[in-house]
Amino acid sequence: MPGMGDPRFAHSVVFLCAHSKYGAMGLIVNKAIDGMRLSALLDQLSITLARPELDDNLYFGGPVETGRGFVLHTPDFVSDLNTLMVSDDFSMTATQDVLEAIAAGAGPSRAFMALGYAGWGAGQLEREIADNGWLTCDAPVGLVFDMPNGDKWAAALKTLGVDPVSLSAATGRA
Repeated sequence: MPGMGDPRFAHSVVFLCAHSKYGAMGLIVNKAIDGMRLSALLDQLSITLARPELDDNLYFGGPVETGRGFVLHTPDFVSDLNTLMVSDDFSMTATQDVLEAIAAGAGPSRAFMALGYAGWGAGQLEREIADNGWLTCDAPVGLVFDMPNGDKWAAALKTLGVDPVSLSAATGRA
């Protein structure tokens, strides 16, 4: 929402990957890291990118553990080590084998790599939503993987029937 105090979340679209009584975890899906490509990360891990057309931007997934990588992807790939099945349409893997599979061209059909994540402690996200800090909507696959980053925030709002121009930083309850 406008008025979010933390500029790292301004106009962010956060895909919520996990939510329980212990807290929540998500990845910002519309903020690519300028000048940082998958190939650079793979080079650091001594993984060869066999298909250069798969060299995509890395994303800023959020301010927590920014040195740790997360791959949000379609469920057509499941790691032998650990894949979180988020929904029927999305999975998340944070182990190196998904990067090796992507580099070899054998990974998920759609994916992106994020460094860091957005995290909330127990009850924190619920309080922020109650305080009008966030709006929530379903996550269409096309919005997450196919849409240009600059269009995702407005498109997410439109799934709720909200015109971004009508949003205000002032909040209240009726």
